[in-house]
Amino acid sequence: MLPSLFISHGSPMLALEPGDSGPALARLAAQLPTPKAIVIVSAHWESSELLVSANPHPRTWHDFGGFPPALYEVQYPAPGDPQLAGQVAALLNAAHLPARLDTERPSDHGVWVPLSLMYPKAEIAVVQISLPSRQGPALQTQVGRALASLRQQGVLLIGSGSITHNLRDLDWNAGPESIEPWAKAFRDWMVEKLAEDDEAALHDYRRQAPHAVRSHPSDEHLLPLYFARGAGGEFSVAHQGFTLGALGMDIYRFD
Repeated sequence: MLPSLFISHGSPMLALEPGDSGPALARLAAQLPTPKAIVIVSAHWESSELLVSANPHPRTWHDFGGFPPALYEVQYPAPGDPQLAGQVAALLNAAHLPARLDTERPSDHGVWVPLSLMYPKAEIAVVQISLPSRQGPALQTQVGRALASLRQQGVLLIGSGSITHNLRDLDWNAGPESIEPWAKAFRDWMVEKLAEDDEAALHDYRRQAPHAVRSHPSDEHLLPLYFARGAGGEFSVAHQGFTLGALGMDIYRFD
């Protein structure tokens, strides 16, 4: 059975400047059986309802601005899988989580940046699930649990976000050894509660975690973690690190 994963995808420049995270993602992919397909929740598809991408040929969407021209030339032509998308929607609806198909959704950078480092040949079909971010962590836990059985079918379930994500407080001159204490305190609290499997505290992180609002002024980049946790089991840390002083790059697995 495949684990579910939470991946901190960082800046879109990760695709060109993989730092320590790129090799960590490549090692993780090499350790796992090759997935039959990938189902992923990205922080960059916020919605008011649950949507499932059923586009057979999603384009690579460069959903950002102000980066070097080379980044806009990166393509990740992984196919979609409308049949699997229908199965995902059916599982969600059976769990009383109304979902419908979206046949036009492209792949945003929360999808193709990490996957380009894990599976660079872009041969594995990818289905994306939207993020109703205003409905909070509990919904994502439910979505993960509703889809956990897909792991037994060789489907890799991924939540793609960031363990900390406050772009206003980044230090653009910081080296990899520089870590803001407030960001580390938040990350360490999350790891502690994940290890303890303290769901009540995790769902209430904005009140209980140190520096929660500073670490996540809005929580769309943390919510994919709850999807991964809901879909998986035993928690472990696959990689830890920060870039730009406060942008957490952790990778977690749930076996």
